[in-house]
Amino acid sequence: MSRLSHSEIHMVHRIGWLRAAVLGANDGLVSTASLVVGVAAAGSGKPEVMIAGLAGLMAGAMSAGEYVSVSSQTDAEQADLARESRELEEMPEAELEELTLIYVERGLDRDLAKKVAVQLTERDALGSHARDELGISETVTARPIQAALVSALTFAVGAVLPLIVVLLVSEAQIASLVAGSTILGLAVLGGLGASAGGAGVVRGAARVTLWGALAMAATAGVGALFGVAVG
Repeated sequence: MSRLSHSEIHMVHRIGWLRAAVLGANDGLVSTASLVVGVAAAGSGKPEVMIAGLAGLMAGAMSAGEYVSVSSQTDAEQADLARESRELEEMPEAELEELTLIYVERGLDRDLAKKVAVQLTERDALGSHARDELGISETVTARPIQAALVSALTFAVGAVLPLIVVLLVSEAQIASLVAGSTILGLAVLGGLGASAGGAGVVRGAARVTLWGALAMAATAGVGALFGVAVG
């Protein structure tokens, strides 16, 4: 393959939706399964467990948490860009020197760094400072609506698995089979997320599974404790 036809696909281009998708699916699966396991461990019947799970699915999918979180990031980015724009208007020489020093720190000699800074400033001063000083670029910039929609959809998809298990198994098997299927689902989800992000599959699966198992163990303990106390 010639250099002219060579193209690269970098994983960082996926970061906007990938983070929201993995987080949403993981939260949907873990939170709903933990809720189901906790309610089942307390001695509740299948209808009560199902209602609790459905309520958790709806609450999580409709939550604006991801939108609020990413919107806060967007607000911070916009505030930094506005401040940088003012500084470029009020003290352009100081900003040019700042950009030059950034390139010097990255390994260019001062003369070349100054030439690069001048040319980039003439082309797009704010964009250059946003990218090289603030670390803000179009590739990784926050998109609240996209994150919220992806998170809501994947949360609902993740939450469906434990509810399907509840429907299919007997009342006595709910806690154990939901926990087992959730751990398996978390391993698959962690592996897929790691693969999509270009990371190690085993490591990604292990870290997601570990925290999910701990969450279910905690809620099962609380459910058993209060179930015994009520009974």
